[in-house]
Amino acid sequence: MPKPVILVVDDEKDITEIVAYNLSKEGFEVHVCGDGESALSKCRALHPDLVVLDVMLPGMDGIEVCRALRRDERTSAIPVVLLTAKGEESDVVLGLGVGADDYVPKPFSVKELVARIRALLRRRQREIDDEDRSVVRIGDLTVDSVRHEVVAGKKTIALTLTEFKLLRYLASHAGRVFTRSEILDRVIGEDVYVVDRNIDVHVRSIRKKLGKLAAHIVTVRGVGYKFDERAVPV
Repeated sequence: MPKPVILVVDDEKDITEIVAYNLSKEGFEVHVCGDGESALSKCRALHPDLVVLDVMLPGMDGIEVCRALRRDERTSAIPVVLLTAKGEESDVVLGLGVGADDYVPKPFSVKELVARIRALLRRRQREIDDEDRSVVRIGDLTVDSVRHEVVAGKKTIALTLTEFKLLRYLASHAGRVFTRSEILDRVIGEDVYVVDRNIDVHVRSIRKKLGKLAAHIVTVRGVGYKFDERAVPV
């Protein structure tokens, strides 16, 4: 299983070093930056699983960064933990008001921060699982989990159970790259016998059935697959 990606944003180098070291020990992949503009750029490039965000940043502060993340559909669902100065209740109220998910006052316990992060990641995974059961519409493609139906344009596409689950998962997490191992673990499940490279066979079959809309399923060389909602059908 891949490591959850955490972005730590703080202009105090000693804090980012301590947090990054401890989160790495806990099994996270950690990236750091020290200002708001860099945080937004990294979020759009990395699409981290969670952001640890200091309120007091040079230039664009943490509140503005959080607000910008929530306005952008590419980053709107990323959980955010605010780091606030002790006793600054106004920062907490404002931060939660613009969409932060939790806060930890400075000085803080790294163990507490890790616990908060894990709790938010579990909650986000439950939300993702719920989204997987809903109707996903991207361009001319509709994946309806209730009806177990895929519609490309005006044509209903007949997929096998495995193909449907694979397409639903990729489309539900558009833009995110998944390894073949992840697809085996999270999508196929233990009730279906599929070896790693057989994922490629299922992807080829889905692409063939989708016709022009197959352009949305992108192979990331050396990694796996992703669903690119911006891809233009040829």
